[in-house]
Amino acid sequence: MEEQKSVELNMDCLVNVLGRVEMDSLLFAVPYVCKSWYKVSLDPVCWKRLVFPHFEQMVMKRFMEVYQSIGPFSVTSFINSIVRRSNRLATALVLPDYCTKEALEYAADECPALKVLELPNDLLKRESAIIPELISKWRNLEQLRLERPSNLEEILHQISCHCKNFFGLSVIDSEVWENEVSAIVSLPNIKYLILRGTFIERKSLVMILQGCNKLELLDIRDCIGFEGDDELLNLASHINAFKLGGSKLSIWHDEYYCSYDSDCGYDYY
Repeated sequence: MEEQKSVELNMDCLVNVLGRVEMDSLLFAVPYVCKSWYKVSLDPVCWKRLVFPHFEQMVMKRFMEVYQSIGPFSVTSFINSIVRRSNRLATALVLPDYCTKEALEYAADECPALKVLELPNDLLKRESAIIPELISKWRNLEQLRLERPSNLEEILHQISCHCKNFFGLSVIDSEVWENEVSAIVSLPNIKYLILRGTFIERKSLVMILQGCNKLELLDIRDCIGFEGDDELLNLASHINAFKLGGSKLSIWHDEYYCSYDSDCGYDYY
């Protein structure tokens, strides 16, 4: 009995560890270490963090070589097969640019426990129209990262209606206008807001500073549309982490650059 408990404990520890490795390792390395690791790699708990690789050709080729016996291959079948492994337990989903509409809709249906979602620029450009209607399926959503969304206001409206635990928004390399800022301010529990590399007017920034009283982090580095000054610093005095450097009133500066680094992002569950 004690030996069995020890084995079960070791397996649980292994599941916990393997649930933190990158997806390509979980697909192409872990299952081939030994029979025990192969068995553990099938546990849905290992697939609660669905962070898809962005290197389409390399990953697809390897997947086809290893899993060609599962049937006809397509991008949709690849993504769906990975989502299916989570057995509806996934709490984090980072989709790749090459995600199809069909795979996106499948993920919406099969990830009801989702807390963290990241949608890249190319996917948003192709499928922006259906994103708002999918939000209602992610009622546990807490954090969202978008790159250049074209319908941010509509997305935020749906989040306000359906996602009562939502607290973290990241909008990168985009334009955030007054109506969209109003939608941000209307989110009752927003704590983490990253607008790095965006265009945002000073009056809109003031709206955020005055209206989002629960903010713990506001990252507006490398933005265009305002310059930092004592007034903004004073308005942001209630924010624990206020990141302002590199912002400019106009884009016409030789030293201007717009970039995003991963240390500004959210930790995935």
